[in-house]
Amino acid sequence: MIEWFVQLSPVWQALIATGFTWLVTALGAATVFFFKRVNRKLLDGMLGFAAGVMIAASFWSLLAPAIAMTREMNVAPVWLPAAVGFLLGGAFIRLIDLFLPHLHLGFPLSEAEGLPTEWRRSILLVLAITLHNIPEGLAIGVAFGAVAAGMSSATLAGAAALAIGIAIQNFPEGMAVSVPLRSEGMSRLKSFWFGQSSALVEPIAGALGAAAVLLIRPILPYALAFAAGAMIFVVVEELIPESQLAKNADFATSGAMLGFALMMILDVGFG
Repeated sequence: MIEWFVQLSPVWQALIATGFTWLVTALGAATVFFFKRVNRKLLDGMLGFAAGVMIAASFWSLLAPAIAMTREMNVAPVWLPAAVGFLLGGAFIRLIDLFLPHLHLGFPLSEAEGLPTEWRRSILLVLAITLHNIPEGLAIGVAFGAVAAGMSSATLAGAAALAIGIAIQNFPEGMAVSVPLRSEGMSRLKSFWFGQSSALVEPIAGALGAAAVLLIRPILPYALAFAAGAMIFVVVEELIPESQLAKNADFATSGAMLGFALMMILDVGFG
């Protein structure tokens, strides 16, 4: 099974890996068939956990390899591609943030962001989660593309560890979408549908990321840092504020610490 996967093109590897992350999101969304509400403290802990995973993945799986690749390429200064890519990634998500109508979890409809719209609250909530799934899929795709590019600092095990880490934090994300929608009166089936559909963007972003670095190998360090910057922007702008909204700061912070430690173990231990 592993040999079969290794022989695939990086685009197919990224598609399979992000398909797996989507599946775990769908499993999380499926909890709506068993629960109508989720404890807010538990939800805040899960949001903190997701933030911790994304922060750790941004450094261990993306920024550190980007800097190592720059050294291999003998590009000076070594920090430049990582710094430029990181800032561009954040700017990219901010640009989408300005135009895509969306509403962060726990905020009133009056605080919806993006272009003005008459869309329902449920759609805006799903779009907010979809927005932060873009850098997750992109990160996985770029990681598999880096392996195919032959960089010594990029390994298939490391890319797989990144996909597993993101998949783990996608379970509570799926729950965080579907259960609140159910509590607002939406049917269980519709709540599940919207919950899982928020992660459908990940396979698309993953395939595009893998294809991009294969076509333009010199941009690889920039692409890795770009994905890291996009993820950190989402964490700081969305996940951390949402996890602190109900005043469960200590519990949410503990979740973030646990998520960071788990992702670090996955990347360093298995990557």
